Amino acid sequence: MDLARGFLFILILVILSLHHYSSSVNARYHYHKKQKEKGTNIDSPVSPSPVYAPDPSSPVDEPAPQDPVPSTPADPPSNSPSIPSDPYPNDPGDTSDCIFDVTSFGAVGDGSSDDTAAFRKAWKAACAVESATILAPSDEAFIITSTIFSGPCKPGLVFQVDGVLMPPDGPDFWPKADSRKQWLVFYRLDDIKLTGNGIVEGNGQKWWELPCKPHRGPNGSTLPGPCDSPAMIRFFMSSNLVVSGIRIQNSPQFHMKFDGCEGVLIEKLSIFTPKLSPNTDGIHIENTKSVGIYNSMISNGDDCISIGPGSSNVDIEGVTCGPSHGISIGSLGVHNSKACVSNITVRNAVIRESDNGVRIKTWQGGTGSVSGISFENIQMENVRNCIIVDQYYCLTKACLNQTSAVYVTDVQYRNIKGTYDVRSTPIHFACSDTVACTNITMAEVELLPQEGELVDDPFCWNAYGIEETLTIPPIGCLQEGIPQTITETSKYSC
Repeated sequence: MDLARGFLFILILVILSLHHYSSSVNARYHYHKKQKEKGTNIDSPVSPSPVYAPDPSSPVDEPAPQDPVPSTPADPPSNSPSIPSDPYPNDPGDTSDCIFDVTSFGAVGDGSSDDTAAFRKAWKAACAVESATILAPSDEAFIITSTIFSGPCKPGLVFQVDGVLMPPDGPDFWPKADSRKQWLVFYRLDDIKLTGNGIVEGNGQKWWELPCKPHRGPNGSTLPGPCDSPAMIRFFMSSNLVVSGIRIQNSPQFHMKFDGCEGVLIEKLSIFTPKLSPNTDGIHIENTKSVGIYNSMISNGDDCISIGPGSSNVDIEGVTCGPSHGISIGSLGVHNSKACVSNITVRNAVIRESDNGVRIKTWQGGTGSVSGISFENIQMENVRNCIIVDQYYCLTKACLNQTSAVYVTDVQYRNIKGTYDVRSTPIHFACSDTVACTNITMAEVELLPQEGELVDDPFCWNAYGIEETLTIPPIGCLQEGIPQTITETSKYSC
């Protein structure tokens, strides 16, 4: 009898030890969410960990624990049964990847309330935590006014949009104190990801109706802008950025801009805006290097992708573009400025129903250079100006002729095939009078009329290069060799 009682006592000790350890391990799974300021979200799918749930009997001003992330449980007592070193291989362990749901910070998400303050609070909290996620949950629509999400933040920050984000509906509802040049700005950040299955809706219709570009005035005159429609998303002076999966649509102006950034990955992005929406570039890159844009779809009222001055090492692949104004390098050299663009590759792309295909556009009077450009394996579908270099770019008819120009050199066009709109010649090289385009390579270029017959032959002006294979249509205007002189070459070095 004593032996049986002893065995039963040992068995109870073992069970109690296992229960204590299991509780310690389970406590490692928790979900960081700030308590809602406007009541409690009873529908929250995951409640705060009971380890740090506030005690109703505690004073209101009792300080929270200093370290909200529990450490790995201590080793079990020596009398506990031996266990594997990693009994839960999928255990997140140190859960530094906390989720900050904006609805827990007061966001309503009803499509009419101003949720700006909640997003700013969620950002401030998440910014201080490594590998944090700011979540805009699905089935909610959040209105945010113009906001700068600034760093530096702890690395690994994720901004996850599963619902709908949108600005106020048009210029009449835009707060007068807010900038009209930009909506959401991500500033001085490193290692951040913008992702999700949701939609960033620009509410651009009422902005497009403004006279945003030079337009006709009374008695045949031309009136200026105003061009103060906001760009939708801007990354500024940031590095190691990822944009993945989201859909952006109906921007008042540019959809997404990268300025002063390094190390950018864009993949599986969708951008959709009507064909006639003005100045709605899809992705604009400026003063930015080391960029990859992959497997994305862009349809808009201006360039699908525009590459501005100061850009280098840009790789674009698997992009479907159109209707649009095509994929452009430029415009460059405006107001006699110096522009340097190098090492740009566009390959395995489709451009359809667009005003341009692959384009290089520069203003007269600029300096600097465009070099190391490759357009390869591109399918054209009913595109005007499939291949175009325009060094006389001008938005009005009042631009003066100038001798200086951005130097365009080392440009390759390989395996570019498909159909073109016969209203324009499919190949157009309009290079500067004084600064010729050089080292142009044409190989396996076959472009046929979508319907009808070619009206104009391919056009070349002061363009030098080679045809590795015969082109369709034939391009007999490309000059061989190099020009005898390129004056003041130091002006064009970068």
